Amino acid sequence: MRLLFLGDIVGRTGRNAILEALPGIREHYNLDFVIINGENAAGGFGITESILNDLIDAGADCVTLGNHAFDQKDTLVFIERHDRLIRPLNFPKGTPGRGAVMLKARNGSDVLVINAMGRVYMTELDCPFRAVDNEITACKLKQGADVIIVDFHAEATSEKQSFGYFVDGRVTGVIGTHTHTPTSDHRILPNGTAFMSDAGMCGDYNSVLGMDAEEPLSRFLTKIPRTRYEPAMGEATLCGLAIDIDDATGLARRVAPFRRGPHLDPVEPDFW
Repeated sequence: MRLLFLGDIVGRTGRNAILEALPGIREHYNLDFVIINGENAAGGFGITESILNDLIDAGADCVTLGNHAFDQKDTLVFIERHDRLIRPLNFPKGTPGRGAVMLKARNGSDVLVINAMGRVYMTELDCPFRAVDNEITACKLKQGADVIIVDFHAEATSEKQSFGYFVDGRVTGVIGTHTHTPTSDHRILPNGTAFMSDAGMCGDYNSVLGMDAEEPLSRFLTKIPRTRYEPAMGEATLCGLAIDIDDATGLARRVAPFRRGPHLDPVEPDFW
């Protein structure tokens, strides 16, 4: 099975790049399943229903979120209508939406997608380790689901790596999001789980984390906010992780970073 995970979409330039490129990428690589983190898709903060629909129409099988999940207040309502929009599993009980969703891949596989949020330097939520452990104990790999992917939305690489080892061999892949900077530690953990500390973002890398550099630089220099953060509007680079999955075990056989666009060295999988 062929799966592509794309990191946080930041603003209009990231959205437009996805909408333009994803149909061709999906066809070129004959992808079975595509996951995109969309928590910064609407002006850098949250997601709207129309953006979600556009991403699904372009070829995303589902869209995950994170700490900006409900920055667009309408999300509290429309998230209940969409089983392909996934917010962090460890939000408090009663939070609208779903933290884990089972979906069909194009090859017929049942794919369980889980979104969880870390707690180090982040908002204190329920324990993501215990929340995900409960989910994958109830729906085990190759018993309840053919493939299990976790988007672990967290700040600290130590927390992300610890989580990877915690679920190693029990899920197909753990891909970190949130920092908007792709890491070079993509690998398969000892028991077969694909891992990458952060997939990076789909946005303009001539920026500060996808935002126009002027305001964050001013805040570092003066400690005084002058205006709100605005997404940078230059050409976007798409970043993520490609996973080649063993259909027999549900574990990863090969992984490779995916980068297409300016400012970063481009790289795409050579095993498909």
